[in-house]
Amino acid sequence: MTTRNSAPMASYIDLLLDAVCAVDKQGRFVFVSAACERIFGYSPDELIGQPMIDLVHPADRQRTLDAAREIMGGEPKLNFENRYLRKDGQVVHILWSARWSEVDQLRIAVARDITERKQAESRQAALYAISEAAHAAEDLLALFKRIHLIIGEWLPALNFSVALYDEHCAELNFPYHVDDHEPQPEQPGTITGRLCAEVIRSGLPILLTPDQENPPQGFEVLVTGQNSPCWLGVPLNSQNGTIGALIVKSIPGGERYTEQDKELLQYVCAQVATAIERKQLHERLQRMAQYDQLTQLPNRGLLRDRLKVAIEAARMAQGRMALLYVDLDRFKQVNDTHGHAVGDMLLQTVANRLKGCVRETDTVARIGGDEFVVLLHSIHASGDADCVAGKIRQVLSAPLRLDGHSLNIQPSIGVAQYPEHGTEEKQLFRHADEAMYTAKREHHLRLV
Repeated sequence: MTTRNSAPMASYIDLLLDAVCAVDKQGRFVFVSAACERIFGYSPDELIGQPMIDLVHPADRQRTLDAAREIMGGEPKLNFENRYLRKDGQVVHILWSARWSEVDQLRIAVARDITERKQAESRQAALYAISEAAHAAEDLLALFKRIHLIIGEWLPALNFSVALYDEHCAELNFPYHVDDHEPQPEQPGTITGRLCAEVIRSGLPILLTPDQENPPQGFEVLVTGQNSPCWLGVPLNSQNGTIGALIVKSIPGGERYTEQDKELLQYVCAQVATAIERKQLHERLQRMAQYDQLTQLPNRGLLRDRLKVAIEAARMAQGRMALLYVDLDRFKQVNDTHGHAVGDMLLQTVANRLKGCVRETDTVARIGGDEFVVLLHSIHASGDADCVAGKIRQVLSAPLRLDGHSLNIQPSIGVAQYPEHGTEEKQLFRHADEAMYTAKREHHLRLV
């Protein structure tokens, strides 16, 4: 076989869309067809005499060398896949068929560019994996961790950030962020924060690569020098607009992101945005089912769940816990005299004052109307519950000024303690309820 591009055979081979090449025993190109330039970006003159392995993606070099040894040992290879680096730095996926010509002492191979097919497969696999993750993840943090792993399978993404924009308070927050150089991207002036803000503002992706011509204004310094990292920011676009941004950053001097990477990440981010919104909706619905919408306190259902846990903990530790039933006297008069808006503000203020009377480990719940329950998850002595009740009376009895109105309220409080007043949920609720009504009657008699 001839070792140079000579007519007529070479001219026929040059018509093929697939690349044809020959490599000698030392692993150097001795013949390449015209299609090699289209696939790899190098002209035939640039390839002839060059080591084949230098073009192979570093991660695929060892198994490529292993395959080459098997071919030279007389074992033809059909449908062998690996990745090459083009002259412009882009990665191409190649499907090879090769055999050893003993007469010519050459490896003869035909190469097909399957990059588009592999990208389509990656896209489908990523979409399927993200869909699975969206249904399996317990919360958004778990979802973002899984998405990071999925994207990292086809894109260098050791540094990875998800930013979400809260339009109600006009703030950018980072529920997921991995970057050793910028551990707090929400701080003013960080590159990650600036890039996310620009992506969300414009609703368009941003790709920054070393020595890039005409980078976006304000980011010129990020692309100076061959060893600068690559940045790729893509908006999380939904039907409601841009809800955030996803940012990946390569290591300095590592594999560069490409326009194809940008397109693929955009495609994936559309699914990510849908998954985020679905998960956020689920969390909102779950919260609505467990919390009072006016005061944002736990509701009756969540209170009972926590009460069961507190009773079991006290039983296991042979300890104590308490339940305080709090009712606001003459609350109906406030609504009738000043309107429901003032009544709602009163309930919200009471909720905040009650939370200030207990520990973070305790629970303050609103179970309806002007009725609140305070769950003291663990107490040392019976006097502890009475002490908290006294603090609540003092705090709630202080004058309130709401919407220009000066209000004075008095709470009626009933206390039930475990185990003196019961060891089951219903027993404790009943005792606290009865104690509260006893306190209310006594308070009414004092006023009369």
